[in-house]
Amino acid sequence: MTSSTIPERDRWNYNIHYHRLTDRPSDGARTALDVGCGEGMLARRLHRTVPRVTGIDPDPASIEAAREESDDIEFICGDVFEHPFEPASVDVVTSFAALHHMDARRGLGRLAELVRPGGTLVVVSCARSEFPRDLLMEGVSFLAAHIQIRRHTLWDHGSPVVWPPPASYREMRQMSADLLPGSRFRRHLLFRYSIVWRKPSSVV
Repeated sequence: MTSSTIPERDRWNYNIHYHRLTDRPSDGARTALDVGCGEGMLARRLHRTVPRVTGIDPDPASIEAAREESDDIEFICGDVFEHPFEPASVDVVTSFAALHHMDARRGLGRLAELVRPGGTLVVVSCARSEFPRDLLMEGVSFLAAHIQIRRHTLWDHGSPVVWPPPASYREMRQMSADLLPGSRFRRHLLFRYSIVWRKPSSVV
């Protein structure tokens, strides 16, 4: 199903399944930025607890749909690399299923740049499996996806899709360790990984 006429509470897909990973990092946050916001579901979830939320996405149709559903969130149609966001200015930066649409190393660097000292970055995205290294996890993910799809109606967000992802899970794990010291990388079911990083506070 592709239509935004489906009530938001009934929408489900592999990315929405992991929106909950942003709940704890947003506690006490005053500002949040969702990069690759699509139709704005995660931005609206963040706005439950964060007073000022911005979403950015390069797809005009997605931004138009987001604006139609939310008039209290700023949605920008643009490129996160080119838009003049203030560095180190956002309490929580999130990005779901967007990093594999860009150069991952450059993208992680840009996302980290926008987080204020003491703030949090949460990334959930897709990566490419390597065989035989990832064979077991891939098989379990197919089984988990089959179970979840029987329980939910899969909602197609309608945004552009890149497949297969250019970087592997192994490469993304190493990249997060190199660029975001202290970050936590986790491989998840449903063909996703997450990176959660708290930016070190400024030394006084």
